[in-house]
Amino acid sequence: MSIIEKAASRIDQSKEARPETAPVIVADAVTPAAAAPATAPVAATAVVAAPVAAPVAAPVAVTQEAIVAEAAPAKPRKHSTRKVDLDLNRMRDMGMVTAAGGRTLLVEDFRIIKRPLLKRAFAERSDNAPPGNLIMITSSLPGEGKTYCAINLAMSIAMELDHTVLLVDADVARPSILRTLGLPAQRGLMDILLDDKIDLSDVMLRTNVDTLSILPAGTATARATELLASQAMSNFVTEIATRYPDRIVIFDSPPLLLTSEAHVLATHMGQIALVVEAETTTQHAVKESLRQLEGCSNVNIIYNKTREFPGIEETYDYHYG
Repeated sequence: MSIIEKAASRIDQSKEARPETAPVIVADAVTPAAAAPATAPVAATAVVAAPVAAPVAAPVAVTQEAIVAEAAPAKPRKHSTRKVDLDLNRMRDMGMVTAAGGRTLLVEDFRIIKRPLLKRAFAERSDNAPPGNLIMITSSLPGEGKTYCAINLAMSIAMELDHTVLLVDADVARPSILRTLGLPAQRGLMDILLDDKIDLSDVMLRTNVDTLSILPAGTATARATELLASQAMSNFVTEIATRYPDRIVIFDSPPLLLTSEAHVLATHMGQIALVVEAETTTQHAVKESLRQLEGCSNVNIIYNKTREFPGIEETYDYHYG
């Protein structure tokens, strides 16, 4: 037997003795009979599959990218929006609007106040005009009732059948919405503007009033004015104004005559309501506030704390004009 014949004989003997192994699958070479219609070939590194007991389904191509993706750590899940319970009985006792409070003078007053605001909220607007569903509640000076009006307006709009409300505490120097509602301080608006990794859903508070959510003011910062004037704030207000087609966003703003933040915030708003305290706010203060709002469209006045019925203590009436 020649040397060549001896070598061939040894190779045949080696094949007979070798145990059967699982198939080697090359992604761009797999053509099983029952496969879907052919597509462009997928480039992949050859992958050795583990032995599989019969019956064996059509081989599946495994790419290197799939192996790397499986080995990579999973991304952390987004924080779910937290929920808080408003004490509606306490709010009613404080003289605030609640759905369970019945048909009171206060409820009727805010029904009158909200109607023109809602009418303009989604009306056609000129190019580059701020969305009409962004509504700022402000005042000339502290103590005129702007936070009280902002909460009541939000509660009244939440009673609507076709709208949801996001109440934003934008009085970042002296936030008071959570305190007024008996809730602890939380992260909020300033944290979103300071850290682009924080999403609205991380800090927004859902409430037991299904159509009402709250965004707290968040962490105090000396750069509040600059943050409110930033492109990040412009992007944020545009996003919250358009995320849901039925949403009204109410901002409780700082007083106009004591802070720079209120004037900056007003530039983002589609509507503004200036709260004027009856028999307290001076004409000079009102005129100066309106001067600061020149150039802003849809500026309205809520005349607050008027005594309509002499002899009945602590009866307040709210006028829109």
